Amino acid sequence: MSYLEFDKSELVNLAYSLNREILSANRAGGYFSTTIVLCNTRKYHGLMVLPLDHFDGENHVLLSTVDETIIQHGKEFNLGIHRYPGIYDPRGHKYIVDFEYEPTPKITYHVGGVIFEKELLFVHNEEQFMIRYTLKDANSPTKLRIKPFLAFRNAHQLSKSNLYANKRYRDIPNGVRYKLYQGFPYLHMQLNRGNEFVAVPDWYYNIEYKEEVKRGYEGHEDLFVPGFFEIPIKKGESIIFSAATSEQNPMSLTRKFNSEIARRPKKDNLENCLRNAAQQFIVKRDKKTEFIAGYPWLGDRARDSFIALPGLTLCTGDDKLCKDVLDTMAKEFRGAHITNMKYDPSSASSSVDAPLWFFWVIQMYTQKQKTTDEVWEAYGTKMKNILNAYRNGDLQHGIKVHENGLVWAGEKGVSLTWMDAVVNGLPVTPRTGYQVETNALWYNAIMFTIKLAKEHKDTKFVKDWESLANQIPESFTKIFWYEPKHHLADFVNHDGQNIFVRPNQIFAVSLPYSPLTDEMKKGVLDVVYKELYTPKGLRTLSPKNPNYIGLYEGDQASRDSAYHQGTAWPWLLGHFIEANYRLHGSSANTLAKEVLDSFCEDMANHGICGIAEIYDGDPPHKPNGCISQAWSVAEIIRLKRMYEDNK
Repeated sequence: MSYLEFDKSELVNLAYSLNREILSANRAGGYFSTTIVLCNTRKYHGLMVLPLDHFDGENHVLLSTVDETIIQHGKEFNLGIHRYPGIYDPRGHKYIVDFEYEPTPKITYHVGGVIFEKELLFVHNEEQFMIRYTLKDANSPTKLRIKPFLAFRNAHQLSKSNLYANKRYRDIPNGVRYKLYQGFPYLHMQLNRGNEFVAVPDWYYNIEYKEEVKRGYEGHEDLFVPGFFEIPIKKGESIIFSAATSEQNPMSLTRKFNSEIARRPKKDNLENCLRNAAQQFIVKRDKKTEFIAGYPWLGDRARDSFIALPGLTLCTGDDKLCKDVLDTMAKEFRGAHITNMKYDPSSASSSVDAPLWFFWVIQMYTQKQKTTDEVWEAYGTKMKNILNAYRNGDLQHGIKVHENGLVWAGEKGVSLTWMDAVVNGLPVTPRTGYQVETNALWYNAIMFTIKLAKEHKDTKFVKDWESLANQIPESFTKIFWYEPKHHLADFVNHDGQNIFVRPNQIFAVSLPYSPLTDEMKKGVLDVVYKELYTPKGLRTLSPKNPNYIGLYEGDQASRDSAYHQGTAWPWLLGHFIEANYRLHGSSANTLAKEVLDSFCEDMANHGICGIAEIYDGDPPHKPNGCISQAWSVAEIIRLKRMYEDNK
């Protein structure tokens, strides 16, 4: 029995199948993603989605989908499925009898006496997508018709019919190539056998993406269909369709497909599923090692990269990859400034905590090295410069260190922490002042740097910083500790303590250097467990709070209002479980196992083989947001490693 099991009887039920999405990345920034019945429900879905440097490196959908038609005795059976307002047409999903995910997504159709398989594959480290069609059984002569749907547009936008699309094509071996608009690469569509391409250029209007409509976005698109390929296929025969940005040798397609299949990793347990997901977030392009924060719509984000990096690399045994990403990101710093979202320069200084997470990654990397010499040589100066920038007030948006040794940050209308949702131009969770997680990270960064400085006899740094470091625990507890309820305030400003129960206080317990006493740590863990913990993630606000929103749904404003006001985040579980291990030792295994068992159940749901960005705070904790989120996957991998180490 396969680890990833799907209910064959439910595949024709769209309520079941459209809520299960597949994702495969080429490890170079491109991906294909759709539902298990190949009906696109998002504008981000597509069979070939690639970052294009000509358009600032953002993702663009070239090939949206492909419809197949089985032809026997002049009768046509269209296996495709599209949603239009109020209707699905065609309804090829009714022929589906099986779906498998390992080693690559495969759908089996049963049409009359025909049994037909379709396997989808994105070639690693290349811009090539392939489909292998196999006729398993047929009682009569059979033809296969392949109809590609082209988009050629930014993944965040939608295509509309127009007079500017270039409908001309050029014949290439066993296929054709198209480029609808200037600036795009050619899309070379070829088969491994000789075939007939029939040019019937046409627009298919008003294809609807239900998830976009549900999320309050424009969700209707026109796609260009250039024509179709037609080819006879015999029982037992396989035909391969290739779409690539470079011309392929048709004679090599079968060999290449088989070679790629053989290299696909196993997905036969939770760990292997998560390892497979982890590999999809690391992108190697142009001699740089970069990072995808979440599929299908997030790009490179500094904070997410730092938080996810140990789980995605160190915990999967790839220390070198961790170092490669650290080196790449270290070059992005300008003093203590780092652009949080790569393609949004306005975010350059809008993150108070991202530079401090950089220290944590180095800390985790150092724990696996035999010596700290390499780390200090590579990052020591950078670390000292970052700390000095905070202390000297060289950052924007009111970020500065007060005489009590704590970091104060923020100004009206600006979100500086990871709780950065904005509605109608205003932060949903304004946290100007002393933020609890920022100062926990600040103390940890200082103490770790002092440790390395002492080891490498940097007496000047130690002298300049040790007295400040010794001051912080008293200042931290005086400012943040809320004695009546035995937990930490979320932030403190001129109006006093904000005592909303939020998960940000957990980092004061989970990080290697903590300013808290063990008794205080116990108080924090108790309140977080009682009010915020779910096996899918920590809620961002206690249900006891009148501002709590338990469901993440509706238009963008509604969703953003819930984003950090009750929605549960899986990535927080890594630090919650780590905090429990630090305080309670191996007795935390029971809690860790509960979390791991919970995500075992999710591997065949929502984003198959990945972990969602967020879950509803209310039971049954429905997954939402990105179908596979880097820090979600990373922290559950790290949690599993902690569990194994404490058995």
